[in-house]
Amino acid sequence: MSISNLQSHYGFTTMPFGRSIPVQALHPHPGHREAVARIQWCVAQRQTGVITGEVGAGKTVAVRAALAQLEASRHQVVYISDPTIGMRGIHTAIVTALGGSPAFYSGVLAHQTASLLAGELDERARLPVVVIDEAHLLGNTELESLRMLTNTGMDTGSHFALLLVGQPTLRRRLKLAVLAALDQRISTRFAITGMDLPETADYIRHHLKFAGRSDTLFSDDAIAEIHQASRGYPRAVNNLAVSALIATYASNKAIVDVSAAQSAITENSE
Repeated sequence: MSISNLQSHYGFTTMPFGRSIPVQALHPHPGHREAVARIQWCVAQRQTGVITGEVGAGKTVAVRAALAQLEASRHQVVYISDPTIGMRGIHTAIVTALGGSPAFYSGVLAHQTASLLAGELDERARLPVVVIDEAHLLGNTELESLRMLTNTGMDTGSHFALLLVGQPTLRRRLKLAVLAALDQRISTRFAITGMDLPETADYIRHHLKFAGRSDTLFSDDAIAEIHQASRGYPRAVNNLAVSALIATYASNKAIVDVSAAQSAITENSE
């Protein structure tokens, strides 16, 4: 069975529950809206922010939605998806994104990074927005180095916005005494939790409507099963919903019922 067969069977104009959904069509459930608002405030105030959540909670999706609304001519986004490249790798990524040629020596490179971040705002009137995804993988030394980048002066604001995005362990680690100086610099922090049942139901219907189906395709019982198994986390909801659609197609049924949802849950738990 191909995706085109599945799409044709249900009369979808596009496949629902995929990653390719445009930013403007994302489902605005409360946790997502709150995260986007916090990120936007962090950027506007040139502050350090922390967004945490379990795997699949929608952290990166919220970041993508918030950054998409920034005025491109006034912001320079530096997105680092893999912080295991170390502090030298992070400095190099920032310098390269800002049009510089990274220095060889680490000490010089750190100074170069700070200078380019300041220059981007002071000379080009563009605010750098440094986003580090999977930030729970950063070591204490690297987190402290990031704090030093924001340490531009006693009374002056930072020359850039810093956003750390990661799993809940990041939030807990920042409370360690060794990271107290960084923790005190964090102006906004938000933990994205799973959706409740009504929000999950609305999420599923929103994606189906975007794909061209405004009628009832998932039964209430099926949605309840998917919600319970996914704990309301969007990525798990997506995976289970697609599997339930496939199970329904294979059974030659018109509605995704509770048996299709249970089949999807079993398949995804193996």
